[in-house]
Amino acid sequence: MSDTVQSIMKRCEALYEDLHFGAVKEWKAAAPGRKAIGYMPVYIPSEIIHAAGMLPVGILGGGDQLEVIQGDAYYQSYICRIPRSTLEMGLTGRLDCLDGMLFPSICDVIRNLSGMWQVMFKDKYVKYFDVPQNYLDGVGGEFYIHEMQTLREDLGRLADKPVSDDALRASIAVYNENRRAVREMYAYRAAKPWQAPTSEVYLLMRAGMVLPPEEHTRLVRQYIAATDAAPRPKRDNARVVINGSFCEQPPLGLIKSIEMAGCYVVDDDFMLVLRWLLDDVPETGDPLEELSKAFLHHSASTSSKYDVRKEDKGMFLVNSVKSRGAEGVIFAMPSFCDPALLERPMLQAVLNEHGIPHTAFKYAENTGQMAPIREQAGTFADSIKLWSAA
Repeated sequence: MSDTVQSIMKRCEALYEDLHFGAVKEWKAAAPGRKAIGYMPVYIPSEIIHAAGMLPVGILGGGDQLEVIQGDAYYQSYICRIPRSTLEMGLTGRLDCLDGMLFPSICDVIRNLSGMWQVMFKDKYVKYFDVPQNYLDGVGGEFYIHEMQTLREDLGRLADKPVSDDALRASIAVYNENRRAVREMYAYRAAKPWQAPTSEVYLLMRAGMVLPPEEHTRLVRQYIAATDAAPRPKRDNARVVINGSFCEQPPLGLIKSIEMAGCYVVDDDFMLVLRWLLDDVPETGDPLEELSKAFLHHSASTSSKYDVRKEDKGMFLVNSVKSRGAEGVIFAMPSFCDPALLERPMLQAVLNEHGIPHTAFKYAENTGQMAPIREQAGTFADSIKLWSAA
């Protein structure tokens, strides 16, 4: 690893470990009146927040660094951990730097969390951000435009300045460039996974949760250039896709365990907010209409997104396996994650139809025992190599 890569990784790891969001506080302190809006994982139209002159901040729970004490009092035991650790961060003042929170349509637990937030943090802007379940432009598209317009007006009032179409178009251009850089990163990793370990790529993507998009774009491209200039050893590892980790994120140690077990991760669904829209959004025309069309017709498929087009179920994952040259799929899903766990049997059935091997395990964001996961991933990698050799 070159000195430049080490420097980038050191910065990204510091951002990842900082549950007090020092980078957000520094950004706000750099200019009077700046505001930051937090959002739970998966997807929100960050362009609207950016166009309002605010910083979008991804809130991905407390990970394995936070002991949950107060948060446990608000939820039953048989749900995922991320809402409890997010509450813990809010109740202990770690999220005081945020001027508002968005709760995208992920599951019932996150919907309920938005209601709790409204009751507990009355001085903050709070919105449950719903998305369409109908994919016709004149039905679901109109609904989504209305939702975005409401958010646009709310943030305009919070900023004491309306969010103009020109500001939205400029922000769309900024995020188009960020999505291009992220696509370049994922394509590079798929081509040379030994040069861009997923434990590094993951930290790089996590940095995008707290940095302005312009800065994150530069950081991603600096990493690609720096790691490509310093050759690393190539191993005969199994190439895998990780699926099911779109909301509650796995601890960094889990990702490292999978890699140490002999797997190259060539695609994943971590932090889909950065890759939800698959193509550039047109930078001319009505910005909300273009964002709506991008969501309806050019967005990633995930179990948190309702889609009536059943014939396409699982094909997004199959295409990911084929386009990335993967040899198998690892379903890594948070315990009690209803969307991921309910969809897994359907995805497994499609993988079976296409002869794609797969294995599955569950985790929590504070998972500490990695030995069983490493053993399972290692056995899976070995079996892939045996099957391919046969």
